[in-house]
Amino acid sequence: MKLFGSVPSPYVRRIRMLLADTSYEFVNLNIFAEQDRATLIRLNPTRKIPMLVDGDQVIFDSGLIYRYLCQKLQLPALSWPQENQIILINAANDSLVELLICQRSGFDTNDDKLFFNLQRERVAEVLAVLEQQVRDQAFNDWNYAAICLYCLLDWIAFRNLWPLGSFPALQQFLSQNQQQPGVASSDPRQAG
Repeated sequence: MKLFGSVPSPYVRRIRMLLADTSYEFVNLNIFAEQDRATLIRLNPTRKIPMLVDGDQVIFDSGLIYRYLCQKLQLPALSWPQENQIILINAANDSLVELLICQRSGFDTNDDKLFFNLQRERVAEVLAVLEQQVRDQAFNDWNYAAICLYCLLDWIAFRNLWPLGSFPALQQFLSQNQQQPGVASSDPRQAG
């Protein structure tokens, strides 16, 4: 199996952490560099990462990759509450990606514009819900939903995307899980 993605991507990192104890090859792509972008386009018409190549099978999107790996590696399926947790995490993650891309494109994402306002509102609300879920011990087990939450929070901290000071339970969750399998080896701060 080959996992294609970039080191900083939280969507890629969650699959890398899931595969921490599995033999696979990680292909780090700079999706903005011409040669790596050509590889991305050739393998994935959505032009998004991650993607998993297993023999002749190419799987797009971290959610679908997870489902594929569940079947292949006989991992436990997600419960409906865990599926909802991942939807929440993905919503915040997607909004933050949009804001980051807009910032890198020269837009002031603090402007009072509908698109920016909606993204900021979504992130604030989702983080508040996740804060309560962590307080309610919904992420006490280290499973795929917890991995996704860890990747989101650490990416926020790594990119300095959102102030986490008003979310002490999320900060504690991040701190308490730094020794989990795959965390250190997938840390974007360690990339050369």
